Amino acid sequence: MEGGIGAIEIELLRAGMGRAVNVELTPTYESAASELILEAGLGDRVERRVMNFTEADTSVEAADVVVMNRVICCYSDMPKLASAAAVRAKGMLVMSFPNYRLWTRLGLTIVNLVFRVIRMQFRVFLHPPVRILAAVEQRGFKTRLNQPGLIWQIVALERTPGGAQ
Repeated sequence: MEGGIGAIEIELLRAGMGRAVNVELTPTYESAASELILEAGLGDRVERRVMNFTEADTSVEAADVVVMNRVICCYSDMPKLASAAAVRAKGMLVMSFPNYRLWTRLGLTIVNLVFRVIRMQFRVFLHPPVRILAAVEQRGFKTRLNQPGLIWQIVALERTPGGAQ
């Protein structure tokens, strides 16, 4: 599972993953994503859904790997989103989100101010990484990779044997 245009899922499918389910909150990317999937010849292995992932019922099945690339910063209720992802990740949960550094906080404050001035409803949320990891680890995951970059931080968590869902 991943959101957005689906570039990561396409690469994972090319690398041998069997199928992908992409859950996206808004239909903004659907046209471009469909075109990209068809160009890659993977239309029969990708299912795209437009819905609020945190409110998804059992129709969104658990997956071996759940990817949330630059998604957490788009959602105000981070614990709810992280929990929804952890519940559906049978093996690995991979996430990227903005680092919690001074320049990131300043930059996102300016971005949100601009959004407000131009009357755009969308906001970017900067959640402390320690809280993001805690929200997932309490669901039975252990952090296997935690790689902070200049702006983005990438983490990979693995469900521990007997880890709660």
